[in-house]
Amino acid sequence: MRFKFSNLMLGLGLAFLYIPMLILIIYSFNESRLVTVWAGFSTKWYASLLENEKLLEAVGKSLQIAFFSATGAVVLGTLAAFVLARFKGFKGSTLLRGMLTAPLVMPEVITGLSLLLLFVAMAQAIGWPEQRGMLTIWLAHTTFCTAYVAVVVGSRLTEMDMSVEEAAQDLGATPVKVFFNITLPIIAPALISGWLLAFTLSLDDLVIASFVSGPGSTTLPMVVFSSVRLGVSPEINALAAIIIGIVSLLVFASWFYARRVERARLKDIQAMKNG
Repeated sequence: MRFKFSNLMLGLGLAFLYIPMLILIIYSFNESRLVTVWAGFSTKWYASLLENEKLLEAVGKSLQIAFFSATGAVVLGTLAAFVLARFKGFKGSTLLRGMLTAPLVMPEVITGLSLLLLFVAMAQAIGWPEQRGMLTIWLAHTTFCTAYVAVVVGSRLTEMDMSVEEAAQDLGATPVKVFFNITLPIIAPALISGWLLAFTLSLDDLVIASFVSGPGSTTLPMVVFSSVRLGVSPEINALAAIIIGIVSLLVFASWFYARRVERARLKDIQAMKNG
């Protein structure tokens, strides 16, 4: 096998990405409270994690916000992508497209500050929201995640063959029935991808949540960031190791399922050729 510079750079990139994760998992079993000093194997920090109510509460809030933010972003992003893909050239389409893509390149500190000023102005004008908390974080995350979902779903709608929808309409199907029975199943993979992307972005967000959060609405990234400034706790290592393990299992399950589907498809094709 000949040496290739691209293979070397790929290997270095993967090592730079995954070796720190491996070290984190190893040190989550460290006996010592000092995360940089190995003092023996122990699982006590996993047991201590279950007793850390503050950290577990932050995890629950982050998962709850991420779930509802991703769901709301999929609904809004799909509607926006459908309008831009199916009703081209309407007045204001260029402005709408620009407003949808702006959050993709906008610094998060600017987005967080602008949303904070918006919520403060709304509270003074109409008295809602009365205080910043999980609701304002959900609204903020849904707002910027919608842009990502719209791009993912919009690309799938653009590549979709419209003749299928036109054939269904020629046979008497209403536009609403065509959307739910024809379009939605076809773009379902894009919807799932957009939902997962929005869920990850919301779960990982720190900057925007720091601006629009209030007392009693601390998310997991905020707890981790505040604790890192005082020194990384081994409990955070344990939590990170659990998250890495869950994500790895989901990726492996997805790969295994896709492989089985591909094998079944190849068998069907081979059976058709032999038949």
